[in-house]
Amino acid sequence: MQSFTPFKEGKVREVYDIGENLIIVATDRISAFDHILKNQVTDKGTILTQMSKFWFDFTKDIVPNHMISTDCKDMPEFFSGERFEGKSMLCKKLTMLPIECIVRGYITGSGWDSYQKTGKVCGITLVEGLKESEQLPEPIYTPSTKAELGDHDENISFERSVEVLEKEFPGKGAEYAAKIRDYTIALYKKCAEYARTKGIIIADTKFEFGLDENGEVVLGDEMLTPDSSRFWPEKGYEPGKSQPSYDKQFVRDWLKANPDSDYLLPEDVIEKTVEKYKEAFELLTGKPFNA
Repeated sequence: MQSFTPFKEGKVREVYDIGENLIIVATDRISAFDHILKNQVTDKGTILTQMSKFWFDFTKDIVPNHMISTDCKDMPEFFSGERFEGKSMLCKKLTMLPIECIVRGYITGSGWDSYQKTGKVCGITLVEGLKESEQLPEPIYTPSTKAELGDHDENISFERSVEVLEKEFPGKGAEYAAKIRDYTIALYKKCAEYARTKGIIIADTKFEFGLDENGEVVLGDEMLTPDSSRFWPEKGYEPGKSQPSYDKQFVRDWLKANPDSDYLLPEDVIEKTVEKYKEAFELLTGKPFNA
């Protein structure tokens, strides 16, 4: 049996090159504040992969995506077995664009901090009088540059995103920048509207795009998972305060309260976190989660 080693390893994902295509594996690792924690979170990788699969299927009418299959039977034998089952996605190879496409539908987090100080988010002037967690009149697109592991992404203007892309793809910067902005807003609107009918508010999220062999823009990476998005329960939603969320908030809160933890979490925090991930998966897909 041919064995494979990841050619790229992120905080929580491993990418394998199998020749014509790639296999992206979402591990059970969890990260917070740019650190990989010492705990594994059971089923997390499967939840993230299956949630991305759901959204890729749901949005393929808007933009093509890189997913080919999440069935290990479609992958080399090395990827059979418990370590990879459910967590792996066979994907087309893309030339990734060096921009993180962030869309914000609600004012929260660093955006709220910035708005309070300047009335702007990432250089975009917003209407006066917004409350924390309030829905914006229209979603806003706030791209950032992709940082290397351990560094922070840098928020940039749309104009700067044109320059970044032009440098890498001469003659195509303006076209690619406009396409990924428009796709980002269209994807967010369709998915946020759907999620609202399932009792979940998607406050913000990020997408990544690449180019296929024909130079067409294709959606890549992961999509609308609790790791790449802010999900809030619609029940009890009330602007004017921060909202509970279906993501790593338990983890972040515990780490802030326990600065000497050395990034090792107690079991109950891990359990609460994975329960939130499962709950979001089941609400959005309408299917029970089966690991």
